[in-house]
Amino acid sequence: MNIVGKYIETSLVIRIVIGLVLGTIIGLLLPEWTWISILGQLFVGALKAIAPLLVAILVVSSVAKAHGGLGPRFRTVITLYLISTMMAAIVAVVGSFLFPVSMMLKESVASESTPGALVDVFSNLLTNMVANPIQAVSNANYLGVLFWSVIIGLALKQLASPATLAAVTDFAETFSMIIRWIIQFAPFGILGLVFTSVSESGMEIFTVYGRLLLLLVGCMLFSTLIINPIIVFLYIRRNPYPLVLACLRGSGFHAFFTRSSAANIPINMQLCKNFGIDERFYSVSIPLGATINMNGAAVTITVMTLATCHTLGIDVSFNSAVLLSFLAALAACGASGVAGGSLLLIPMACSLFGISNDIAMEAVAVGFIIGVVQDSVETALNSSGDAIFTITSEWHDRMRRTAPESAG
Repeated sequence: MNIVGKYIETSLVIRIVIGLVLGTIIGLLLPEWTWISILGQLFVGALKAIAPLLVAILVVSSVAKAHGGLGPRFRTVITLYLISTMMAAIVAVVGSFLFPVSMMLKESVASESTPGALVDVFSNLLTNMVANPIQAVSNANYLGVLFWSVIIGLALKQLASPATLAAVTDFAETFSMIIRWIIQFAPFGILGLVFTSVSESGMEIFTVYGRLLLLLVGCMLFSTLIINPIIVFLYIRRNPYPLVLACLRGSGFHAFFTRSSAANIPINMQLCKNFGIDERFYSVSIPLGATINMNGAAVTITVMTLATCHTLGIDVSFNSAVLLSFLAALAACGASGVAGGSLLLIPMACSLFGISNDIAMEAVAVGFIIGVVQDSVETALNSSGDAIFTITSEWHDRMRRTAPESAG
């Protein structure tokens, strides 16, 4: 029991690094130990089983509990969250077209049929959306899961009693806890996955994954250091970088190591208090941002999906990729708050291009291998963005209210 306690207390990042190193060493020195591969298969299988249910209950819960009519500042901050997330996905599309990368997927030869024109892709999107909701969950049809979850959430918002909403919240917390339990076994899963890759393909996998990681982090940094400051400038009409850099130092640094936007909420609230922001505003906008402001998640979903398409030889038109951007931004808003949560939404985006759930979950497994860096950077940028756009919205509202007085 003491060993289990020490294992849980040890940083997940450290445990994943140890699993990655051990998998590499064993794969190089003892490739005949094929039984180790079962660890990766069990990890991916558990994620595959729980991911559709997790997405469904999280979306139902968030929609059912959403509040409206919160005034100009809240409309502004929600707009900023959504615009920045959409722009991050577009940056990821452009980056993926300029610097295409491939992954090593065992089932890459079994690629599905290539989607045709944009109208065919859109038709496939609509057909999957209205599939039977039970079948959507059992078949991991994430488009159908998302669509019906939103519908159910809206219905609950109109009709459910407080006790029912509380029960839905409890279910969402329950599935999130199950995911956290599964993630505790990520080091063993990654050990098995890395062993399989190294024993079959050698050290070449790290060159491939290195390029993928560079593309992911590069797109995230471009979105945070270039796109977001432009958006902020358009709202406050002043140099945005002092605010952006202050939030990266005060919020992003802490979030990098916690890898949890939810855990970073108190840090962001204190940061907003230090900037003199109205507590009634940031006490709602910061938790909201931890749910729907998912720039890094949109980048991850988009890049990993397009990398999967490139690996399978699927020719993706730019128009289809833009549609993917919209889907990724929408999916990112419902990304789970646990470490690696955005990776679980990759299959939904992959389904847009006819990629099977089995292949998509292999891409998810690759994401966990590079997640030591990817997820830390993603969380840092997501969480610091919550503070950036909350402060921007407050400043913009002050400018709006003082403008008539100045004119007078």
